[in-house]
Amino acid sequence: MKLAKTVYRPRPRQLDLDVHYAVPLIGLPSPEQFSRWVAAALRNGPRLAQIGLRVVDEAEGRELNHGYRGKDAATNVLSFALNEGEDSPADLPLFGDIVLCAPVVAHEAAEQGKTLHAHYAHLTVHGVLHLCGHDHEDDSEAEAMEALETVILARLGYDNPYAESAD
Repeated sequence: MKLAKTVYRPRPRQLDLDVHYAVPLIGLPSPEQFSRWVAAALRNGPRLAQIGLRVVDEAEGRELNHGYRGKDAATNVLSFALNEGEDSPADLPLFGDIVLCAPVVAHEAAEQGKTLHAHYAHLTVHGVLHLCGHDHEDDSEAEAMEALETVILARLGYDNPYAESAD
């Protein structure tokens, strides 16, 4: 009698990313670039993810930040996880939204001496990690999240976003 051979076949990762632009597209990353950055951040995360990503103007960014965080200013990135704060098995799909505020991202990139796309890559990865449950509420969480972001961005070919610029 011949025994059947067991072959390991990992399930493919599936990402359903819906990108919306509420600002002019000039100079902004393409949906394909956002997809690449999101996939890199999810590399060791959930197998299935459905994420909405919206690039907004300052007025919408301010409104969302005020409504959800009580802060009366636009911020660079906001993340909204469907099951935020709940412990869920790693094999469940990830559902959430990321909002990037174009004027804030552009201002920060210029101020920090980074390319616009490098800063978008960083903030996209940062937002996805928040969706996956990472946070930076205390120093140890911040260090762990920053280290993970740095590794992911290095794999994508970007410099450490936390390195001091040599001005």
